[in-house]
Amino acid sequence: MRIALVHDYIKEFGGAESVLETLSDIYPDADIYTSIYSPQFLGPHRARLEKKWGTRVHQSFFGYIPFAHKLLSPFRFLSPIAFKAFDFRAYDLIVTSATGAFFPNSLNKKSAKLVCYCHTPPRYLYNLATARSLDSWFYKLVNIPLQITLHFYRLFDFKFAQNVDQFIANSHTTAVRIQKFYRRDSVVINPPVETGVLPALSREGGPATAGPEGFYLTGGRLTLAKRYDIAILACNKLKFPLKIFGRGFAGYLEELKKIAGPTIEFIGEITQDKKTKLLSEAKAFIFCSDNEDFGIAPVEAMAVGTPVVAYKSGGVTETVVDGKTGIFFDELTAPSCSAAIQKLNSTTINRSACISQAKKFSKEVFVYKIKEFV
Repeated sequence: MRIALVHDYIKEFGGAESVLETLSDIYPDADIYTSIYSPQFLGPHRARLEKKWGTRVHQSFFGYIPFAHKLLSPFRFLSPIAFKAFDFRAYDLIVTSATGAFFPNSLNKKSAKLVCYCHTPPRYLYNLATARSLDSWFYKLVNIPLQITLHFYRLFDFKFAQNVDQFIANSHTTAVRIQKFYRRDSVVINPPVETGVLPALSREGGPATAGPEGFYLTGGRLTLAKRYDIAILACNKLKFPLKIFGRGFAGYLEELKKIAGPTIEFIGEITQDKKTKLLSEAKAFIFCSDNEDFGIAPVEAMAVGTPVVAYKSGGVTETVVDGKTGIFFDELTAPSCSAAIQKLNSTTINRSACISQAKKFSKEVFVYKIKEFV
């Protein structure tokens, strides 16, 4: 069986790209198709991915347009043309790793079966929090033509969703969205999380009571929807040390630095090994993302026995067990977050419970379920 893997675009590394990497490991002979391939923006992950993928990656005509990585958003309407230009006649199975249907699922699948591993329907189309603020003067100025454009985008998104033979949702949260926006059922297979850490880094056994000593950790893709400002303001108020890792997008990093107090430290992009080490040393991982699709980082924290303080919404409600592997807060505000951090200080959480919970979402479980599904 000849298999093709298709991804929206490869110009950053996050949870979606982690899924693509694991899929490429499961099917090492599969070709990889994408609209834009810009490995120079993969940070510390570049060498590993380029070694794995080699010449397997095929990019669309977008990749030959100067500064294409910056033009992807305004040229979004051309993306179906880019994916339709690929020839998939030689394949039996096409697996797309996609945010919704609008991008890669517009392709001509011919006689192949098309399976979409959906991270979420496009957040910008369905009023979910995105990386950009819609309160700026620019968006207010173009709001009416923008809403008309998004209406037609939604029509195309629904149409291309019907081209898919089977949806796989990365969480029950995403499965509900797929049913709501596409009227399609889906199989839930959670994304792979690296839980097989070195025993020396795992803090299994004993209580995981957080406190002011040590540091707290947060990070990932530094975008507006992740609401790192909440964690910063909460730790400013409590005067607790907070380390933030990740690459900033659309000037958001500069905004965060402006509100950061003396106990806040930005450490930039880091390797997976460095992240695992920091997670193992942190008092807790703070996760303020607004209605996250799944949320890999909280599971990575639990995998080394570190509890999670999280905003109670989206996929994190499916992974973190309130009072056993972390503490939820109900309002997306700094006072609500700081109250949850203080509650964690007086709560005894068993590290073994964190690790056991994380193992439910391991890479091994993902690989088994994908192979079984295919």
